[in-house]
Amino acid sequence: MLYRPMTADDYEAAYHLWENTDGMGLSEADSRGEIVRYLERNPGISQVCVNEDGTLAGTAMCGHDGRRGYMYHVAVSSDSRGSGAGREMVTRCLERLREEGIMKCHLMVIGHNSLGRSFWTGTGWQERDGLVLFSRNS
Repeated sequence: MLYRPMTADDYEAAYHLWENTDGMGLSEADSRGEIVRYLERNPGISQVCVNEDGTLAGTAMCGHDGRRGYMYHVAVSSDSRGSGAGREMVTRCLERLREEGIMKCHLMVIGHNSLGRSFWTGTGWQERDGLVLFSRNS
């Protein structure tokens, strides 16, 4: 696998992967324009992995607000799962955050996404109790 920062050119393949990943929530915030804006605001932090044949095998979107890091859309294609690709992309994202002085990262997992929850707890992330997420369109 080749690991590298995610670019705008990866968008179509990434969106196709996300659409075909169980437990992935997509919205209008995942349009090409919104994803490109996120990548430009957080250059070099988000990561992808690519198979030897050039196909996209995984994504890990990551950025920060100057205080905390946030990870989104960590996905690995079904035929590449179990290869360590998810762990490697997450490790690379966290390294980039540390380089920018960000020492803590948060992520959200849809409650019924048992595969995702298992991945995160199995890689040392702690599920937080006592927090409630609120959202609102501006």
